[in-house]
Amino acid sequence: MIKAKYQNVLDLGEKLNIQDGDVKEENGVLHVSGVAANQYEKNQIWDAIKASGGESPSDIVADIKVSDTSVYARHTVASGDTLGKIAKHYYGDPMKYKEIFAANTDILKNPDVIFPDQELIIPNL
Repeated sequence: MIKAKYQNVLDLGEKLNIQDGDVKEENGVLHVSGVAANQYEKNQIWDAIKASGGESPSDIVADIKVSDTSVYARHTVASGDTLGKIAKHYYGDPMKYKEIFAANTDILKNPDVIFPDQELIIPNL
């Protein structure tokens, strides 16, 4: 029953390809663990947990580690993306585009010119 409550978390873990994932239920508490690729993916897992269990759920214990702590995320540019749009997606603030540009000056020469399929580093703030 508790596993069904958090099925969205388990599905997200599969979608994100969380490594070394483990799920077990003991005494009415769901224990989940694994390794996310980056902090952004770890945050997505926690957001899904809170969406199902509330701000401080007592029926789930999660131990999610991060394999790459050097970046917040990596983003592959899609058609129609702008640095402002990408910044809003990851940080909630389009003005943080400057930080994304600064982290990618090796491939970007102008913050207004990005191309589909470029892989951008989304830096830790």
